[in-house]
Amino acid sequence: MPDPEQAARARLAELQKEIEAHNRRYHEEAAPTIGDREYDALYRELSDLEQQFPQLASPDSPTRRVGGAPLKAFAPVTHRLPMLSLDNTYSEAEVADFYRRLQRLLPDEKIPVVIEPKVDGVAVSVLYEKGRLRYAATRGDGTTGDDITQNMRTIRSLPAQLKGNAPALLEVRGEVYLDKKGFAALNTARTEAGLPPFANPRNAAAGSLKQLDPTIAAQRPLGVVFYGTGLIAGAELQLHSALFPFLQQLGLTATERWWMAESVEETLQAIHELDKVRHDFAYQTDGAVVKVDTLVQREALGFTAKSPRWAIAYKYEAERVETRLLDISIQVGRTGVLTPVANLEPVTVSGSRVARATLHNEEEVQRKGIRIGDVVVIEKAGEVIPAVVSVRTDLRNGSEREFRMPATCPECGSAVQKDEGQVAIRCVNAQCPAQLRRRLEHFASRGAMDIEGLGEVLVAQLVVRGLLHDVSDIYALNAEKLGTLERVGEKSITNLLEAIERSKTRPLWRLLFGLGILHVGVSAARALADHYRSTDAIMASSAEELQHIPDVGEVVGNSIHGFFQEPVNRKLIGRLAAAGLRLVEEAPPVDPDASPFAKTTWVITGTLSQPREEIAELIIGRGGKVVGSVSKKTSYVLAGEEAGSKLEKAKKLGVRVIDEAAFRELLAS
Repeated sequence: MPDPEQAARARLAELQKEIEAHNRRYHEEAAPTIGDREYDALYRELSDLEQQFPQLASPDSPTRRVGGAPLKAFAPVTHRLPMLSLDNTYSEAEVADFYRRLQRLLPDEKIPVVIEPKVDGVAVSVLYEKGRLRYAATRGDGTTGDDITQNMRTIRSLPAQLKGNAPALLEVRGEVYLDKKGFAALNTARTEAGLPPFANPRNAAAGSLKQLDPTIAAQRPLGVVFYGTGLIAGAELQLHSALFPFLQQLGLTATERWWMAESVEETLQAIHELDKVRHDFAYQTDGAVVKVDTLVQREALGFTAKSPRWAIAYKYEAERVETRLLDISIQVGRTGVLTPVANLEPVTVSGSRVARATLHNEEEVQRKGIRIGDVVVIEKAGEVIPAVVSVRTDLRNGSEREFRMPATCPECGSAVQKDEGQVAIRCVNAQCPAQLRRRLEHFASRGAMDIEGLGEVLVAQLVVRGLLHDVSDIYALNAEKLGTLERVGEKSITNLLEAIERSKTRPLWRLLFGLGILHVGVSAARALADHYRSTDAIMASSAEELQHIPDVGEVVGNSIHGFFQEPVNRKLIGRLAAAGLRLVEEAPPVDPDASPFAKTTWVITGTLSQPREEIAELIIGRGGKVVGSVSKKTSYVLAGEEAGSKLEKAKKLGVRVIDEAAFRELLAS
């Protein structure tokens, strides 16, 4: 007989790996590949196995962590109180069990609960000090999130200054969302511009908050609704139900409808009533949250490692309907990934007409046994994403056809490949039109060549008009060509051309990063530029030589070597050189060994008088090094206004902290 513990150990490892991958796609990439119900089933199986075999449970298990890892592109923020996630269920019986468990834990007490909408958005924490917005952060891993203050400031409903008598300190929690009408309008505009539509409002909101350029977030119809708090100083609340009017008095948008209940029956009745009206809210909802109202009772109930014992989320069942799958087409994403899409007989689901649904990838099609011509069951995951969940194999008549991914890209006809260990099939043509727009946007972004004004809407127009075929075409734009575009005035044209001209002087590392070489981030781009100091030297290097550069390594080195060996990419570099871009890193303007910056390591934090990237260039050009996190090896922390956790860590470690005035004096010396 097989050993049950050995089988459980193998299944635990498999589930942890699968759930970690889904967590990364959902929390960090905002691009989930399965619905909530499928994810919750995997999570529940893992949790049950860990309870059955506690000796096998890992401290790194997904059941013991919240959310996803903070993104490296944003400064970290430590929450004053942890942001925990909620246990959830699709079963009314489990909601009833939850309330009865409260009664067992608090015998002979009345236990009022609040039932409120579960907003399908992005969890955020916003800190106000003396009524003024200090910072905003994502949930992250529950303890540390990403600093998204600048993007949050673009949300019109979020006040920079609270009204009335605000507490000395208020850490307020809520969800950022893309309202339904705004989401529909955004997707219509993207489709008309030739851009792929967003899968759902939550992904669009998450993608907006993770933009490095706040002007992109400002263009999105984002809103925020608050439903809880972290740390409060200077105000006392005894009841959760008192929180909503309290937040509204301060000018914060709070949960608009909630219900009170004091029994299992009243709780379930409130959940049913919410289901009837939730479609009228501006934001997407996918369930109801039940919370104990009295804060003293919450303290008595306490927490598990991951969730409060005094709350549970109930998720509504997604509506499912049957229709026929007429064909499967292929959609090419910005990185060249080929995604199969189901073309359906139009059918109404959750109040809207659906004719297409994602199938994710070839393995998903095979796993579900989907064939062209099948009658399929579809649902709107989160009421937005149309997804094929199963097949009515009993209705087959023999005319159904098996699906195979194409051997060439449907957009450009190039060969496709599947990397070892990867599910995705990718178009290998770097010039594929489906990838072009995003590549251009990345090249022009603030973190790369910083071409202000060349955003996604304008890029889409230029590509449709045939004015941009690769990044070198940006430098062939002129007033005459730009004047043929819609809604582009004279001033905008002048500003754009000036920004394009300024980009020619950007340092080599920015160009290397802007080229969008697979796996090459800012650190690797800087390391390349510092080591080789010219694109010619990089192109002449072997893969082995590249792999030995700090911050590069084997995977990145192979990717760089492969990129520069492609003839089409070599020709691109030639065109950029002809356009006058900076392909050679000149010697530092001063002798690094004679500079006070020589061999020093810096961390830059807070708001300063010029962009951090420009200040970093001043330091690097004088022999210093700029890193992202504070350690004992850090020489200086340059702290501007509203410096956060990095400043606190520097003080704890005894690292020297200087303000901008002292930094300018050091520059002058």
